[in-house]
Amino acid sequence: MKRLIIGTAGHIDHGKTTLVKRLTGIETDRLKEEKQRGISIELGFAPFNLPGGQKAAIVDVPGHERFIRHMLAGAFGIDMVLFTIAADEGVMPQTREHADIIEMLGVDKGIVVITKMDMVDEEWLMLVEDEIREYIDDTILKGCPIVAVSAVTGEGIPELLQTIEEVASTVVEKPIVGQARLPIDRVFTIAGFGTVVTGTLWSGQIHVGDILELMPTQKMVKVRTLHVHNEKVTTAFAGQRVAVNLQGIEVSEIKRGYLVASRGYLVPSYRVDTKLRLLGSSSRTLKNWNRIRFHLGTDETLGRVVLLDRDELVPGEEAYVQIVMEKPVVAYKGDPFVIRYYSPVDTIGGGSIIDPNAPHQKRFKEEVLNDLAVKEEGSLYDVVLHELENTQEPLSVGELAKRTGSSDQAIIEEINQLLEDEKIVDISGKGSYYLSSQGLELIYEHIANTISRYQEKYPLRSGYPKEDMRSRSFSKITPRVFNAMIKYFEDEGRIINKTNLVSLPGYRPTLGEKEQQLIVKIRSLMKEALFAPPGMEEISAVCNLPEVGLNEIIAYLTEQGELVKINESIYFSIAAIERGKDLLNEYFTREKELTLATARDIFDTSRKYALPLIEYYDRTHFTRRVGDIRVKYNPSREKSTGEVVN
Repeated sequence: MKRLIIGTAGHIDHGKTTLVKRLTGIETDRLKEEKQRGISIELGFAPFNLPGGQKAAIVDVPGHERFIRHMLAGAFGIDMVLFTIAADEGVMPQTREHADIIEMLGVDKGIVVITKMDMVDEEWLMLVEDEIREYIDDTILKGCPIVAVSAVTGEGIPELLQTIEEVASTVVEKPIVGQARLPIDRVFTIAGFGTVVTGTLWSGQIHVGDILELMPTQKMVKVRTLHVHNEKVTTAFAGQRVAVNLQGIEVSEIKRGYLVASRGYLVPSYRVDTKLRLLGSSSRTLKNWNRIRFHLGTDETLGRVVLLDRDELVPGEEAYVQIVMEKPVVAYKGDPFVIRYYSPVDTIGGGSIIDPNAPHQKRFKEEVLNDLAVKEEGSLYDVVLHELENTQEPLSVGELAKRTGSSDQAIIEEINQLLEDEKIVDISGKGSYYLSSQGLELIYEHIANTISRYQEKYPLRSGYPKEDMRSRSFSKITPRVFNAMIKYFEDEGRIINKTNLVSLPGYRPTLGEKEQQLIVKIRSLMKEALFAPPGMEEISAVCNLPEVGLNEIIAYLTEQGELVKINESIYFSIAAIERGKDLLNEYFTREKELTLATARDIFDTSRKYALPLIEYYDRTHFTRRVGDIRVKYNPSREKSTGEVVN
């Protein structure tokens, strides 16, 4: 059964709240000031059942121009509208502004309700109805049914309920699959329960026990209990009015305009790319960098417009516009929005989100405009391919769904077709990460150039340490994705990955004449010293070479297996390592236990060198430490006894 959210709209004092009470039996004016002044200031909510049994809820919005931002907060997410026009006044200023807002939000299902029919005679009522029909012909409400009622006498109410049911049958149900998104329009505390937020669930489902993400603060919260239309439930579905009791957060940490969503699904952003239409009825033009009020969901944010293809937008025109926010917003591709002029405040236009996490865009750039056109007008197949052709990293199904505003299942269907058409590549081989063939080459070129520059800078090194390369040059890519990329190019033979040192095929460390001479000198020093090798400072002094340059040569000799790094300051030649093993093997033919003092004497060196060398032999399983002595490492004995190997 569809979950129906009905919104009211119309000029102040045109009977919206009275009508809601007549339909539902609920008084939606809650505030003392509302009751005293007889006008709605805050949003009101009233659940009720239609004659056929369908559950519905009415969002009653304020009509006064001073509270338009509250009206906007309530209008986002509604399925249909009860557009009220009082019989004794007809079309008024807020009638027109509310109609503009409904149009900007794309709410094309509704009923025009002529209220207060008891206050006029039949002839006047017919004149008002004619005026209304003429007016709505130029609005999104064109063709909507018109029903006259009196909330005081009840006349017309049965007909209105029947009409609501008929229109409701044409409403497309919101998707209950996918990620959850609940814009918050109220937040309060209930004694014994704690923090409660309410709103209309735009998509997905929320379950008791879910861990959700509060946006834009990105704080994790837990769902303690759920209420839908004043009934306790374990699951809330898209399209329902929901009250969520949250655990792990205080009321002071939440504001209207925040939202709760599935974890990792949304990203706060200061820039959004949009298709913006300026209302034909607007009395203002919009110039580049004008300050505006941006309304999305229940949030209002100040921002500035960047006109990407012109210097001025005139009433009735639409254009690609980037909006730069003064505080981060949380948007999704395809979301409708409304803009109002900063001061004096009036509604001037709206549109839909094309890119919710847009980069800084340069104006009057053909490639920028073409990119936005594909994202806005292209088929899902085209948009997915476009995203994969222009990315600097492989993308998952979830990321593509987020970027395109589609479901995971819809993305999977397009991915399968793109794979079949050989337009894209599954770089993981497991259906995890994808790139277009074009994007693959762009990324390979970036990786190859990065490795090439590294090899030019460090010609003695065997390769670029993989994680070092990722963190320095590809930090936005996770290790998991980066490893999948390297593995893909390695399997293709376009990259060599040896012990996590990445190089290009055919690369070999290159020794210049100077380096060759220095290596000969270092070899001589190490051979002469044997078990008392010189430190870096001594080698640097003898070779007349700064330690920075010396480090490269030492690293090269270590990679080539000529030197062995014992600790941070001591290197032994491989000849010393092997000679030491020979001496100890000879010793262990006569003795079973070795002390450090004996090792020092065998190597004819000081404790400074004997201790780190014997510890190296422990680590490499040539010897084994038992208390203060060493014994010869015996693999078969270690395996049979299960003793700890040092």
